[in-house]
Amino acid sequence: MEEQHFGPVWFIPGENKGKYPFCHSLYIEGAGVLIDPASDRDRLVQLRETQGIKMVWLSHAHEDHFMHLDLFDDLPLWISDRDSAPLSSLETFLDSYGMDNHDFRGYWRKMLEEEFHFKPRKPTQFLQGGQIIDLGVVTVEVLSTSGHTPGHLAFFFREPKVLFIGDYDLTRFGPWYGDAHSSIEETIDSVNRLKRTPAEVFLTSHETGVFIGDPGKLWDDYLEVIQERERKLLDLLKEPRTIEEIVGSWIIYGREREPKAFFEFGERGLMEKHLDRLIKSGVVVQKKDHYVKTG
Repeated sequence: MEEQHFGPVWFIPGENKGKYPFCHSLYIEGAGVLIDPASDRDRLVQLRETQGIKMVWLSHAHEDHFMHLDLFDDLPLWISDRDSAPLSSLETFLDSYGMDNHDFRGYWRKMLEEEFHFKPRKPTQFLQGGQIIDLGVVTVEVLSTSGHTPGHLAFFFREPKVLFIGDYDLTRFGPWYGDAHSSIEETIDSVNRLKRTPAEVFLTSHETGVFIGDPGKLWDDYLEVIQERERKLLDLLKEPRTIEEIVGSWIIYGREREPKAFFEFGERGLMEKHLDRLIKSGVVVQKKDHYVKTG
């Protein structure tokens, strides 16, 4: 993928097309703002040496967005208040994922320290939805887009009409809402609000990354993944199923994958969100250790 510039807003492509564990970064020329430093480590080092980086912003507190944050330990860090706690310690980070499996936590501790260079950080300042920030070279409107995480943010750069929508990335995989405090309903609401933003360029954190003009049908396709997951789950629950049987059906990932500490954890997190949603709507009931569709 090629680096692209939209006025002072630079799109810095991540390794392997920004697929996990990487993401695309943004750099604001002239203001020295780097957003989500997990793209290409060498390019980020080069940016700091040749352009100058004055501060780092995080759209949210996920490991594939702060992988190279360790390069900027000496710089101010801005993030939403609601997503700041996971950065405070490794254990708090794992708690934010709702990870209670001892073996899985051991795997993730090692991965976060070795692959994602996790170090506890205290934000210098909090970003808030509705905030208007004049960076001199561009005006940024901060958009609160909870759902993916409680404090996920999007950024609308007004003059070039560029909208960075972060992890609402319009990929075929669909939305992620598996954290302890993620929300399917808030995810849907955030995506619908983002699609109404008067942008001319849409930038995402993963894969395609750059959409010139309205992504159109991709918005609906992205949200439809949620409904398709739910349809498959309801079909499965025509007969009573335990959570282990539900996870073992691999509705999200399609088949069993390794390492289990990553894929089984993710499958469980997303399925539990769907079960909670369906129980609240009265479509599914829980009978002891089993879940079953009503009617």
